[in-house]
Amino acid sequence: MSELGGDAPTWKEFGEGHLVELTELAEACLAADGGLPLFARTPLLRARLLQTRTLGAWHDGGLVAAVGVGTGGQSATSTGLVHPDWRGRGLGSRLLSWAGEQAGDADLLLTTESWNLGADALFTARGFERTFTEWVLRHDLTALPEVARPDGVRTEPVTWEIGPELFEAYYASFADRPGFGAPTAEEWLGDLREDDDYRPDLSLIARGPDGTAVGFLNVIDNWIDQVGVVPEWRGRRVGAYLVATALRALAGDGAREAWLCVNDNNPAAALYRRLGFHDAGRRARYLRRRG
Repeated sequence: MSELGGDAPTWKEFGEGHLVELTELAEACLAADGGLPLFARTPLLRARLLQTRTLGAWHDGGLVAAVGVGTGGQSATSTGLVHPDWRGRGLGSRLLSWAGEQAGDADLLLTTESWNLGADALFTARGFERTFTEWVLRHDLTALPEVARPDGVRTEPVTWEIGPELFEAYYASFADRPGFGAPTAEEWLGDLREDDDYRPDLSLIARGPDGTAVGFLNVIDNWIDQVGVVPEWRGRRVGAYLVATALRALAGDGAREAWLCVNDNNPAAALYRRLGFHDAGRRARYLRRRG
């Protein structure tokens, strides 16, 4: 019997006034499954679960399962959670069926920030295709990697004065990757400026012997948000050096851990693990098309 009790839960909607209960549910799922720790913070909880329609399962005043469905875009969107102590009782299946009913004739995009095998099996059995998977990696900053500076490379902190160069390094580093969205400099730099957690003082731009930008790294809070190296400088340890330098800067700034996300088919994942990052769960998206 679950420690939360064996009685059937009560089903009803939830809203802004239930952020405490939503946080506790997200924290329980993250503790069991791993995943994106930011999911337990209010901004991402709101974005994922406080959507157009909501449905929760309640027991003894606690929220043991929840799903939100957004119906304002081209595709309906949904995120659901089931407390680890309440799994295997059909709650996830009910949440998914309800989400499908709310989506109607629209495609349905599922997002999970705390991926687990049970959810994957359920989604696959219901005709959803996994379209995106990322590893969430954590680094304990009590043990820092040593990476020699590549020949001819120097680094400097980011300032807004070199913003255009930072964007050019980003664009050159990612333009050859499948699915690259090609934002404008104004859009990309604007997003950084508007993020209160962006750390230009810990972010880095790498320059070659002629002063041209050959790579970059952005830090947001204690997350290594993006690392890029222009094609002609790949394979020269520039990315490894940038990451190791950022980890030392974060540790010097008082952080106890650092985080990053990496796509499961990105070869850089092996580099990050060699530098001391450890798996801390996965996050994923699934899509079911109508018609």
